[in-house]
Amino acid sequence: MSADGAPAAQRSRQTIAAVDLGSNSFHLIVARLENGELRVVDRLREMVRLGGGLDKRRRIGAEARERAVACLTRFGERLAGLPEGCVRAVGTNTLRSARNAETLIPEMERALGHPISIISGVEEARLIYLGVAHSLASEGRRRLVMDIGGGSTELIIGKGFEPRYMESLYMGCVSLTRARFADGRISRKAVKRALLDVRMELEPVVARFRKLGWERPIGASGTIRAVERVVRGQGWERAGITLSSLYRLRDLLLEMGKTEGLAALPGLSEQRAPVFVGGVMVLLGTFEALGIERMEVSEGALREGLLYELVGRIRDEDIRGRSVEELARRYGVDGEQAARVRETALRLLSRAGKGWKLEGEPWQRMLGWAAQLHEVGLSIAHSQYHKHGAYIAEYSDLAGFSRQEQKLLATLIRAHRRKFPVVEFQSLPKSQQRPARRLAVLLRLAVLFHRSRNGEPVPGIELKAQKERLLLRFPAGWLERHPLTASDLEQEAAYLEAAGVRLLFK
Repeated sequence: MSADGAPAAQRSRQTIAAVDLGSNSFHLIVARLENGELRVVDRLREMVRLGGGLDKRRRIGAEARERAVACLTRFGERLAGLPEGCVRAVGTNTLRSARNAETLIPEMERALGHPISIISGVEEARLIYLGVAHSLASEGRRRLVMDIGGGSTELIIGKGFEPRYMESLYMGCVSLTRARFADGRISRKAVKRALLDVRMELEPVVARFRKLGWERPIGASGTIRAVERVVRGQGWERAGITLSSLYRLRDLLLEMGKTEGLAALPGLSEQRAPVFVGGVMVLLGTFEALGIERMEVSEGALREGLLYELVGRIRDEDIRGRSVEELARRYGVDGEQAARVRETALRLLSRAGKGWKLEGEPWQRMLGWAAQLHEVGLSIAHSQYHKHGAYIAEYSDLAGFSRQEQKLLATLIRAHRRKFPVVEFQSLPKSQQRPARRLAVLLRLAVLFHRSRNGEPVPGIELKAQKERLLLRFPAGWLERHPLTASDLEQEAAYLEAAGVRLLFK
């Protein structure tokens, strides 16, 4: 207990933090949750240029790797003492696309002291919109939100706190600067080609955005804020960004002719200057393609969205649960059967959790979601439906889920029946492989016990889990009265033996 009488666990959950591992810069934001409101108490930002460290094979080089780990070591010092559930760290475009991300992330996690998730472009867009929406006064107008990162640009149409349509496009301030201004010269030819690149990337989505329409364009992220500071510093605008101010900025950049001297522009930092021209081209090309005349600039962005998402999880308002329910409805999952399997799987976990080191809410939630979705593939075909279900779970846009979480969910669904797919677990992070195999065993048993689909309750089973061994003890005479279940258990024991798990029952 503290001097004010609050339990230590309660105090620790009052301080939360978000880490945004962008392609250009890394951000840390720390906030306190006081009386239901978030109050930011600290911000850290470092220009890591992770995207600039990608080579032609899309591998992050040694120098960029060292910069990332050094930055996260410093961030880790600030986060020391915060429980895992109070910190959310996510990687975006560069970590999504880097071929050696799987080897880099464990090193980055050790430096930070907290898990790192890689999120999809659509999930990034959703979180950006959430951060922007919370930074603005509530209103009924439809918004167009734009965020320019180092390697991707997100565009979202939404209303209130709900995004309605989201796109993540493969263009950003780092990638476009590298593609068209790598030699440091700002020529009319390079500007023309850069703007054409932007228009080509936008071409497939322009018609949809124009059809949906919006009333209030809003920009987020460091790139757009930097553009606003520069046009304001030039005296062209008092606030926000207009198309005419972007044309004047384009002409000024052409007049300067080189990226090297851009830090002299009022409002532009030395760290932002090397990739500023690429960001301007992305912004100008989008204004032209979508017919935007004026855009206001928001302070909220991805990291603020992460904080509000974290608050929801702490309050048991986890959007991931809603995503699972929506996916189950979309594919016509038998809700009664899924509920039976889920209840049994969680009951088995409560008895095996300590022996198998599966205690904690994250494992409980993941097993429950896998049980809810284990038959999602039946909508495609009964044959191999566990494989169809795994594909749906891994590649659907599931709000709130990271890529790693979707991969784990898909693996559990894939493994819930037939031969145990040992190889599938090898694609998970090493720290997850053994716990995931054990969760899959519990899910398989829950499915087995409800194979008849008749709603008959599962008897009180004594369960003992230790190392790679699982002992089930049924009430006297129960297995004799249920010979089909006994036969299924014999077959399951053979399946699990191949996976290195010994199943015993009596």
